Amino acid sequence: MSRGVGLAALAFALLLSSCMVGPNYTKPKVAAAPSYSEPAPQSFQETSGWKTAKPSDALLKGRWWEVFKDPDLTALEEQVGPANQSLQIAVANFRQAQTQIQINRSNLFPTIGVGPGVTGNRLSGNVLSTTHPGSEYGLFTLPGNLSWEADLWGRLRRNVTSARELTQASAGDLANVKLELEAELATDYFETRSLDAQKRLLDDTMVAYTRALELTQNRYNGGVASKVEVEQAATQLQQTQAADIDLAVARAQFEHAIAVLVGRVPENYHLPLEPLTQTPPAIPTGVPSELLERRPDIASAERRLASANEQIGIARAAYYPTLTISATGGFQGGSIVNWFTWPSRFWAAGPQLSETVYDAGRRRAVLEGTEAVYDANLANYRQTTLTAFQEVEDSLSSLRILEQESGKQHEATLSAESSLQLSLNRYKGGLVTYLEVITAQTIALANERTDVDLMRRRIDASVELIRALGGGWDTSQLPKV
Repeated sequence: MSRGVGLAALAFALLLSSCMVGPNYTKPKVAAAPSYSEPAPQSFQETSGWKTAKPSDALLKGRWWEVFKDPDLTALEEQVGPANQSLQIAVANFRQAQTQIQINRSNLFPTIGVGPGVTGNRLSGNVLSTTHPGSEYGLFTLPGNLSWEADLWGRLRRNVTSARELTQASAGDLANVKLELEAELATDYFETRSLDAQKRLLDDTMVAYTRALELTQNRYNGGVASKVEVEQAATQLQQTQAADIDLAVARAQFEHAIAVLVGRVPENYHLPLEPLTQTPPAIPTGVPSELLERRPDIASAERRLASANEQIGIARAAYYPTLTISATGGFQGGSIVNWFTWPSRFWAAGPQLSETVYDAGRRRAVLEGTEAVYDANLANYRQTTLTAFQEVEDSLSSLRILEQESGKQHEATLSAESSLQLSLNRYKGGLVTYLEVITAQTIALANERTDVDLMRRRIDASVELIRALGGGWDTSQLPKV
């Protein structure tokens, strides 16, 4: 009879194991414009093969830095994955998240244990109810225990699903950390190259200023120029020399940052001098709606939202009864001789149904808490998408405006250089004092340095646009766990 009851309970549990309480998850819709409001820079539109709305044709792939066609940058970027310690932390977090899937999946299956034991026993001689007072005997046991909770309301399955979604979120975090580190490395690299360009400019300027000082000294020796003009020329040269030396401070810091990003000891790393000369590459942007599938941080936020939805179902399942089926069996004997004989067998099995009758509102509070967590994750997902749209628009506007500014600045630089040459000629002809030359030198150098700095800002904006677009990543790269 007891076997029949146990089998009936098991069949009933299996029948109900397909039931699920709680809300089904639906990915929330996010309003996205059909295209970005910011137009692409003119240089993008003039590039052969550039397309606005077909990201599948984009150059952005996993190795996005190759669009800059810089072998030194490529060599550095390839070292980030295996060597960067911040990335290794994200890898370890992802591996930890993976283990939670198996931990929760194991709860779907019975737990089986054994506990063999051998004990010596002596009965008290002063207990009247004892059949044989003072007797001694051994007890040999080999029990086996089985316990299984029937997943009647989907609580256990939702735990597994939640763990899967958190693992995918962790994979998105990993991809985002990698992208951030790669973008930071590219930015630091181009900052260093920009400083190299500034140094080359100052080195060339110092050569010109040295010649100007020699000219002034010769004119002074010939009685044409005053000592004041010689000192003015010397001051101009010395200030430029100081500015040239000052660049080393920032360059060393960027060089150290690059070393740490690629897992190197800063003391043993040196990046050879190489002035920045390249222009920003054309970067296809696609359309805003596709950005939802291309940003790892958006994917991570969406997966956490899905996991939060599962937690609501788990909290609602707590209102329903829990069915546990347990069984114990094995062999028990008075000596090792009869330990494993058929009469020494014993067993007990049966279902247990439990239900919380009163908990002072605890389950309700837990449910409301999970709903609040879901709402927070929903808001975070929507905010992350809005921020992503903003970052792309910001980068596009920066590239467009900086390109226009760079064109005008280059014209100003050419004018300043022409003005300087005219002032030098006028000074050589004795028409003006050296003060006019100094003024022209200062203006020309300032414009030339601004020219170089604008190129740096344009390259940095290109890196930022690539990062904002997800660096060629998409949700198909999430693990199918």
